[in-house]
Amino acid sequence: MKRTIAIGVLFMLSAVFAISADVHVSDPGPRGEPVSAGGFYPGTTGAILEGAADGAARFNETETFPRGLGPLYNSGPTGACSECHAQPAMGGSSPSMTAYPYLSQNPQATIDYDAGGANNVIPPFITSSGPVREMRLQFTRNSNGSLNTNAPDGGVHDLYSVTGRSDAGRCVIGQPNFEAEVRSGNAVFRIPTPVFGAGLIENIDDATILANQAANSTVKARLGISGFPNRSGNDGTITRFGWKAQNKSLLMFAGEAYNVEDGVTNELFPTQRAEPGHSLPPGCKTNTTPEDTSNPGLTGPAVNSDITAFATFMRMLAPPAPAPATASTARGAAFFGMAGCALCHTPSMTTATSTFSPLLSNVQANLFSDLLVHNMGTGLADGVTQGSANGQEFRTAPLWGLGQRMFFLHDGRTTDLMQAIQAHSSSGSEANGSIQLFNGLSASQQQDLLNFLRSL
Repeated sequence: MKRTIAIGVLFMLSAVFAISADVHVSDPGPRGEPVSAGGFYPGTTGAILEGAADGAARFNETETFPRGLGPLYNSGPTGACSECHAQPAMGGSSPSMTAYPYLSQNPQATIDYDAGGANNVIPPFITSSGPVREMRLQFTRNSNGSLNTNAPDGGVHDLYSVTGRSDAGRCVIGQPNFEAEVRSGNAVFRIPTPVFGAGLIENIDDATILANQAANSTVKARLGISGFPNRSGNDGTITRFGWKAQNKSLLMFAGEAYNVEDGVTNELFPTQRAEPGHSLPPGCKTNTTPEDTSNPGLTGPAVNSDITAFATFMRMLAPPAPAPATASTARGAAFFGMAGCALCHTPSMTTATSTFSPLLSNVQANLFSDLLVHNMGTGLADGVTQGSANGQEFRTAPLWGLGQRMFFLHDGRTTDLMQAIQAHSSSGSEANGSIQLFNGLSASQQQDLLNFLRSL
């Protein structure tokens, strides 16, 4: 596969195809039924199945204030993780009633935002047709309200608070000034990442990632592709979860999300969040922390904390199943390699041996990602630094399951796959060479490539 990619790219570098005007290229759109993701690995049994099923139940569980939800949060009416990780099944990405009428619309837009007298307003960038978003700010503000461009922010500013509710007591935290932040270009967004097949991603050895990084080095250099692994500041190993590969493990991924998105403190993030750069008002410190803990006096799955159960659930979710191949998608797969897309969106890597389950051991993970961080240029830049990834750098997003996603790119800016591809090209982007090759394909070849992506 790697040799084929290299030869194909070298061929494309020397002979760019003419574009045909008689074929209109368009995104086929997300596949409908049957849903090709959301189940556990076939053969999951016994205690592993019991633990994964328990995690699924908790992933779908309603969070309530004050012991769970808040005082700041991003989620919808129930606060369940499954509300935002819903498409095309639990564990996926942002739902949209437009693409999947049998799912609820964007839960952040249907939230009972003023329940119990809460003072919330729905932000202007949250709409009923999606996507689910969290908001980060690039810079802090001076006391006079002007942007302090010398002081990076980068933190998540939650959309909602419990302030004003009859059960919130003296907790007073205002919402961000959404209009001002959007108007000044200070607001940037993230949408949920799917977690199907995440147990395989977690179990790919660092050495495998580094070997793949070193492969096809000549072709990558000619196309301007470099990339590097983001690494843990603690033990130096490769991190791999999140839009900038900022989290090391599924447990860390779960703990961060529980605290940031729902406001639930846990054993990894035991301190209640305030607005970034501020202290939590005393009236909002309603509980002892952490709120989510392990339960050593119990047995079976009940001994686990919520975040441990979430991690087990995600770890045992099987990867999305691709659609049956057609003549068009087979050609598209070849063009995907010839355009250099597979140099970053690596079709597969093999996992190591797993302590958690033999089902995760020595498996070919068809993730279509190198799990490295790449400079994606000024067009996709969000100004946020996480670990070694700066404001223009992002992890190569895994493409498995792409065929049933609605929203693309880190901020969900488009539902059109062609627009998402073209957005990879801007000043400084490592994808510029590959996009040039893609644009050199004929219209029919581009359509085959889009059909291939929608088959994943």
